[in-house]
Amino acid sequence: MKNIFSAWVEFKRGKTNKEEVQDFSFRLEDNIFKLHRALKEKEWRPSPYTSFYVRDPKLRHIHKATVADRLVNQALFRVLYQIFDPSFILDSYSCRFKKGTHRGVNKLNTYIRRITRNHTRPAYALKCDVRKFFDNISHDILFDIIKRKISDPDVLWLVSLIMRSFELCPGIGLPLGNVTSQLFANVYLNELDQFVKHTLKVKYYLRYCDDFVVLDEHKTNILKHIDSIDNFLKDKLLLHLHPNKIIIRKCTQSIDFLGYVVLPNYRILRTKTKKRILKKIILAKTRMIQGLISPEKFNHTIKSYLGILTHCSGKKVHEDILKLIKE
Repeated sequence: MKNIFSAWVEFKRGKTNKEEVQDFSFRLEDNIFKLHRALKEKEWRPSPYTSFYVRDPKLRHIHKATVADRLVNQALFRVLYQIFDPSFILDSYSCRFKKGTHRGVNKLNTYIRRITRNHTRPAYALKCDVRKFFDNISHDILFDIIKRKISDPDVLWLVSLIMRSFELCPGIGLPLGNVTSQLFANVYLNELDQFVKHTLKVKYYLRYCDDFVVLDEHKTNILKHIDSIDNFLKDKLLLHLHPNKIIIRKCTQSIDFLGYVVLPNYRILRTKTKKRILKKIILAKTRMIQGLISPEKFNHTIKSYLGILTHCSGKKVHEDILKLIKE
């Protein structure tokens, strides 16, 4: 019960203006006691998902659960995260506390300087991503991985219900909208991380969700790693590298990673990221003029984007944003 109430505090953060959250909150104790009883007696079943699309920046198909179901996901996440996160490698940066995109890009910079001896020696970067990752996660494989660390039958019952509440084809796929899906994704690809670090013995490797980078002094090693990683993904996880997103570059060239373009002595915003920011500011300003959002919310939007620029060389973008505000 305590965990569910704590999960509610975490879940509702930033969502208190949502009508569905307000409805659940109106009879909060009754709803939570009802939820707890259904879980305890194993009568709880996931409700159907609401499906919609978002562009962030590419089109993504989101499946959103009900408030009650998302609360169950949050409560389960709180327990599982503490168990699995310590087993993840240091350089896995997606959906983990004290990680994130900026720390990932900073570490890539550090590793590039280290392997090139401050850009005095040649080295290569391999950048890849997994093709349609969430759509191709195997429920059976994921459940087998989870069972290595979890033996409690009640937890496994709940994990199985949530995991199998969604599929794109029999036994395959996770919904993008569940907080547990982010953790399950890290659990799944931790298998790849361990293979790269301990079997291939790659020293410089970073991953954010299904995007990852490998650094090596020799291009021949990079080429071997591609085949080894692709075979591992196919044989062990039923996944594939995206054939059009296998990129090898010298570390002296630009490396596109997590929205930034990393260069030897500085980094800049990816062109698509810059255009998206400016487009969203124009849209936010229009909505403020129309009275659809408050000036405070508009200012908060501006501050968040200016904050992104503190992590790169973004003087020109900064000037463009200020120009848009004054127009």
